[in-house]
Amino acid sequence: MNVDRSPPPEGVAQFQPTHWTLVLAAAQSRAPGASSALAQLCQLYWYPLYAFARRSGKTPEDAQDLTQGFFLQLLEHRMLAAADQRKGKFRSFLLAAFQHYLSDQADRARCLKRGGRCKFISLDFENAENRYAREPADAALTAEHLFDARWAILLLGRAKTLLRQEYAAQGRTAVFEALKSFLESGAVTPSYEAAAGALGMGLGTTKTLIHRLRKRYTAILRQEIARTVSDPSEVDAEIHALCEALIASEGRLEP
Repeated sequence: MNVDRSPPPEGVAQFQPTHWTLVLAAAQSRAPGASSALAQLCQLYWYPLYAFARRSGKTPEDAQDLTQGFFLQLLEHRMLAAADQRKGKFRSFLLAAFQHYLSDQADRARCLKRGGRCKFISLDFENAENRYAREPADAALTAEHLFDARWAILLLGRAKTLLRQEYAAQGRTAVFEALKSFLESGAVTPSYEAAAGALGMGLGTTKTLIHRLRKRYTAILRQEIARTVSDPSEVDAEIHALCEALIASEGRLEP
């Protein structure tokens, strides 16, 4: 996770609602669209929690029930009343709330029944166990380590998806596809000359395009991370924490 820690370009992330904003809006008001936006967050962040439940010893069926039940209660605002943005990271809040939920469910010795009358959000559990089966079995990678590393990988993928969408909107999908490998730290990348040949452009122009691609990717990634912390001053610390999580995983997690 090689992230330039310089300030983002002017205008980046200044008007984007933070995840905390959506959580607090859903908890404290009936603001239009708050629940829908929160549901989208659930769909984005569910897999690290599912993997946490599995690494904690839950069966695939129980992990599905618990993850779905957790988000159902979150969406119904029963878990949001105590949410406090001042406590820091959205990542930490979500994991602590999920751990509390797991403990509560264990105390009650029951799980939310599948197929009930509750309206569930759509989560891709069919593919979840296939993904989890590819996770490293090393016991040194704890459930917490796995959660943090998965969170980092999720944010990296999210930033790349948003960047791809930007290039597509500008009619530059071919440029993105030709140069996207230059965004991946440690990946085998083509030479600058090969990239220039693929694009039919000069070497200098191609190098400039790669520089701009990386710069914009960094800006988007910082923007996404900024949305998960309570204060912009915490972005660098969160970047450091996520880098440490990726280092701890030793590259054993697939995107």
